[in-house]
Amino acid sequence: MFFRWDWLRPQLAAPIVPTLGPVHPDALTVGLFEDILRAADTGDFLPYDKDQRWGGEKDEKVLRADVVHQPERTLIPTLARRGHGAVKVFAYGSSDSVVGEAAELAAQLASMHAVAGARVVRPLRPEATHPHGTRIQLKNFATGPCRAPDGPVHPITARPAAVQNTFAPFAETMAADGLVFLHTQMQAGQCGPVLTTVIGDHIVGAIGPIEIGMDAIGRPQLMPQYFAVLPEARGQGLGRALWRAAMRWGQLHGAAYQLLQTEVGGPSDRLCRSEGLATLGFSRITHV
Repeated sequence: MFFRWDWLRPQLAAPIVPTLGPVHPDALTVGLFEDILRAADTGDFLPYDKDQRWGGEKDEKVLRADVVHQPERTLIPTLARRGHGAVKVFAYGSSDSVVGEAAELAAQLASMHAVAGARVVRPLRPEATHPHGTRIQLKNFATGPCRAPDGPVHPITARPAAVQNTFAPFAETMAADGLVFLHTQMQAGQCGPVLTTVIGDHIVGAIGPIEIGMDAIGRPQLMPQYFAVLPEARGQGLGRALWRAAMRWGQLHGAAYQLLQTEVGGPSDRLCRSEGLATLGFSRITHV
């Protein structure tokens, strides 16, 4: 083994694993970190990697020769080539100095690998004061039945063809939320149900794909979805209806939980907080 769990475990302020993202606390083991090192050599998806459902090749991999693993800090750099490319250094450690060290390493590696981006990812504990960045939240389906949505939410395939055709312009408007990529997957028939809400005959909100996958310890989890409502349609409860419909679908189809990442203070963050989700920690990204 490369990683010493007695060194690494106290440094894990939030359950974030490089190249995998947030994981359930019960699945957070030294084995996950060993697995991402092995995957760096093969280039394959790990069997429980949420990104494998999109097919292709794993873009982000650990730069294992540049990992720093010491009793008080662990720095794990990753490289992604998509777009202009980026190096991210995941900085685990209680001292604030770990961010400066990680930034220096990120800048060096970005130059070495000729990529445009250099970033530091700093996990923070749930009790962090004045957090900003991304909140990691847990929806536990074992706590009770999920509430039904207050408004009409239906899979896009159940809509009339004329309504279905309005998804393309909706996706273009919400491209920043990943809806164009989602639409591409829908057209290729490569994803699960996408739930929608409409005003008149036009789609104004969507969440999907709604799919279940197994985590590293064999438990079914509801996979992350793309989720967006047109700005002019917000404030009417449509986002909450979509979210509740997705959670209800996951529970009815056997999911044990879902992990969500929300921008602190953003609309999705406020919605999830109001729905009683548990905060597992935060992730703060610094551009170098």
